[in-house]
Amino acid sequence: MGAPPLVVDDLRIGYGPRRIGTSGGAGRGSSASPADGSDVVHGVSFVLERGRTLSLVGQSGSGKSTTAHAVAGLLPHNGQVTGGRVLVQGDDATAWSRRRWRDVRGSTIGFVPQDPLSSLDPLQRVGAQIAQSLRTHHVVPRAETAAAVVRLLERVGIRDAARRARAYPHELSGGQLQRVLIAIAIAAGPSILIADEPTSALDVTIQATILDLLGELQGDLGLSILFITHDLALARDRSDEIAVLDHGRLREIGPAVDVLERPQDPYTIGLLADAPALSPDRYVDRARRPIDRGDLVIEARELRKTFGAGRRPGRAGPGAGTALPALDGVSLSVARGSVHALVGESGSGKTTLARIVAGLEGFDSGAVDVIGRPLAAEPTPVAPDARRLQLVYQNPLAAVDPRWTARQIIEEPLVVHGIGDRAERRAAVARILDEVALPSSVLDRRPREVSGGQRQRIALARALVLAPEVLVLDEPTSALDVSVQAQVVDLLLEVQRVSALSYLFITHDLSLVRQIADDVTVLDAGRVVETGSVRDVFDRPTHERTRALLDAVPGVAAAAV
Repeated sequence: MGAPPLVVDDLRIGYGPRRIGTSGGAGRGSSASPADGSDVVHGVSFVLERGRTLSLVGQSGSGKSTTAHAVAGLLPHNGQVTGGRVLVQGDDATAWSRRRWRDVRGSTIGFVPQDPLSSLDPLQRVGAQIAQSLRTHHVVPRAETAAAVVRLLERVGIRDAARRARAYPHELSGGQLQRVLIAIAIAAGPSILIADEPTSALDVTIQATILDLLGELQGDLGLSILFITHDLALARDRSDEIAVLDHGRLREIGPAVDVLERPQDPYTIGLLADAPALSPDRYVDRARRPIDRGDLVIEARELRKTFGAGRRPGRAGPGAGTALPALDGVSLSVARGSVHALVGESGSGKTTLARIVAGLEGFDSGAVDVIGRPLAAEPTPVAPDARRLQLVYQNPLAAVDPRWTARQIIEEPLVVHGIGDRAERRAAVARILDEVALPSSVLDRRPREVSGGQRQRIALARALVLAPEVLVLDEPTSALDVSVQAQVVDLLLEVQRVSALSYLFITHDLSLVRQIADDVTVLDAGRVVETGSVRDVFDRPTHERTRALLDAVPGVAAAAV
């Protein structure tokens, strides 16, 4: 059988001052290597066998992606392997030059990154970007490149592949973009595939489809897959072995079932306790006030919203010139003091409904009442109910000015609404910082200078500083690892207990919905297909779309939800 496709032996990685002209990659540093003590990966070892899947799991900052980037020769210029070895097909990759890495990436090692929109060139059609990989590795004669691109898109399950090849990235859905990245990764026939959080932002059904595709490709092509994920349920279902990392150290490694069902390390045990799918009883003892479902803070009736194409037919990519119905007769009721979950596939209308409720998006027909006040069909420059209802976005980095400090971000709503003088606003910011359990040291930092969990707490502080009665939360935990997600959810539930808040909670994590929500509404293609208490809907689903969502929940979660 020969050498295993990938061996990582006592790998150590460090970051030092940025050096111009160094190879980056997995190359070992010499005198320019980071000084002792600056390592971020400390002696990690594992073996990826032929045709097997090994998952690297752990919290953000545990070294998962850094290890994967070293294995693929993708460390930044200030990153260096300071010890140990990476063996690719038996060859020591730590000695490879930049040119050797260019030949290997794609042909021997394929890499599927996490975020398609930041990984694909927005100015190039997706077919051209796949063709570039084919040409770089001389996979087919130039005259056959276009046909090979279509075959690859068909191979990864994209319908109408010839037309989709002419699309730009923004014209495709998240699931389609992820398939494009997979097509690029397998274009030159690699034997090793590194998948770095390839499904973290996808809903459960698309996530299952993408992972099924990777499984099929693994069987057909004999791929060895290194899978980086913070979703322990996915790791359990889709891996042969699991390696648990913590601050760059290997805490536990072994067969997936053994590691997750019989964990030995306290860190692994803690991760499992924080994973909704693997700890369904985490909030079973949470004190619940009786919910008066007749006392409503949000009531939407027969909402309709259609987005026009905004382009003349035939001018651009797929679907140009068509009108897209986002909401088609949607009705929704959120009771005071409740957690009402809104679930459905990508494109089902969840975020459109949230923006309408928050007064940030108009609607064509129907009616919306927020805390007893009707909303106008056309939004105003400042949402009329912003003092009483706030929207928390999925990605805080995309929702605030990256040049601002945390203090400016949190204080802005007070300034917009003319609340208090400068001293009073600073006092309000200090109070809300305590409420979301953030240290005052973050106030002078910008969003990129704090962790993902701290960014989400800053976003919550910004929403809570106006003392609203309702929070609309749009996927507030989807990009967080299980431990940070648990901290944010604990915070939300504690704030609700103290302040009697009501939540409209948009998520694709149905295990989390089971844990914390009182009611749930299921959307499909802009229509409500099912609504009611979580127990009734999840235990006795009546619509095929609800059953499909529940069936797609990873492994043991299916029993929990």
